[in-house]
Amino acid sequence: MPSPVSGTSLRVEGLSVSYGALLALNDVTWDVRGGEILGIIGPNGAGKSSCYDAVTHLIPRQGRVTLCGEDVTTMPPHRLAERGLKRAFQQNAFFHDLTVLENMVCVLQDQYGTGLLASTLFPLRQARRRAAAVEDAMQRLVRFGVPADYHGLKPTSVPYGIQRMLSIALAYGGGARVLLLDEPAAGLGGSDMERLSQLLVELKSEGLALVVIEHHMDLIMAVANRIVVLDQGRFLATGTPREIQTDERVLEAYLGRLQ
Repeated sequence: MPSPVSGTSLRVEGLSVSYGALLALNDVTWDVRGGEILGIIGPNGAGKSSCYDAVTHLIPRQGRVTLCGEDVTTMPPHRLAERGLKRAFQQNAFFHDLTVLENMVCVLQDQYGTGLLASTLFPLRQARRRAAAVEDAMQRLVRFGVPADYHGLKPTSVPYGIQRMLSIALAYGGGARVLLLDEPAAGLGGSDMERLSQLLVELKSEGLALVVIEHHMDLIMAVANRIVVLDQGRFLATGTPREIQTDERVLEAYLGRLQ
């Protein structure tokens, strides 16, 4: 898996999305650097999730997407993930019939998996690789705020806050250059919110570029380096958290409604 890099990690230019006659996203441009958290905020229906769908090529769109200097506009979603552009969705995503640990092992198969022939001819080697994958998965889960006590349980049997952290861990997998998070704090509070905030800051300090859609203003204002505001599918403003909090256009379109 490619490692995080300094400089501009992801840049989107002129991103537009149409659903029939509805223009969901109109000529949106932004970028994020390694070691930076970019927040994306805006009212419901502003085009935030459509922006993520467009960036990761899950829907038809116009515009240009550049990942670490490489034009990846026409690249399919799985190739983008291979190059380090990862995404976590609003809803928790995991294999319900597997344990928490087995879920994590599954997303590490690119690093530890072997083919059927190799497994048959070299069973001891396969056993060692399996043991290494399990150990790696355990360490990654703990790092992402999923304690060992929960590793043997099914995801739906663990607290909701742990499910959210698990979804982020699974999206990150074996590593990423850019991680897109869609409302990671939804439904969280108290210690769960503190755990999420700490994780985001730690990932940023390691050089990862993070883009975070969020409605919890206290969280995004505390952790983001820069914020982009969307309104009705259009770019409205960008700046530091302090600049956004005092921008008259933003106060009128969005923040003023939350007070």
